[in-house]
Amino acid sequence: MQRLKERIMADGIVKGNDILKVDNFLNHQLDVDFLNEIGKEFWEHFKDKEITRILTIEASGIAVAAITAQYFHVPVVFAKKLDSKNLDDEVYVSQVHSFTRDRSYEIKVAQKYLSSSDRILIIDDFLAQGNAVMGLKDIIEQAGATLVGAGIVVEKGFQPGGAKLRQAGVDLYSLVIIKEMKDGRIVFA
Repeated sequence: MQRLKERIMADGIVKGNDILKVDNFLNHQLDVDFLNEIGKEFWEHFKDKEITRILTIEASGIAVAAITAQYFHVPVVFAKKLDSKNLDDEVYVSQVHSFTRDRSYEIKVAQKYLSSSDRILIIDDFLAQGNAVMGLKDIIEQAGATLVGAGIVVEKGFQPGGAKLRQAGVDLYSLVIIKEMKDGRIVFA
């Protein structure tokens, strides 16, 4: 997606050789008009897949998932990382290690929100190691539902996540793939 590449080049900040900050439009402050373009791009790619739900993980995936869901006219379900008194007792659970936070989480989705008849699209903002998508894939399998694909805004192609998901048979659609980040520069694949 050319506009996304341009936006990353204009507003993105590279930290080290593996962190890209795009929090001024994607995952802290939200440029809703731009997110609408992103959501429409995911819809264009997956529109013929008969999707019944969009699944993401809290917190930064929720905005992109919600915007995308408006094009599919389906609900968004997000996996929770933190326990809550109002979370149902019957949940699907998976373990996820966060690359950004260098911490493992137990993610949970209430069983009542996923069924074996669901055709699920995973949407997330970043893909690095692939752990979040693999954890969500595990939850989908626990529910007996069908994983239709995964839409990722920014894939770090120099990290193993994309290859891991493709090898696992996931229909992965990344809007941009970064080949390299070095000395403040971004090289797209």
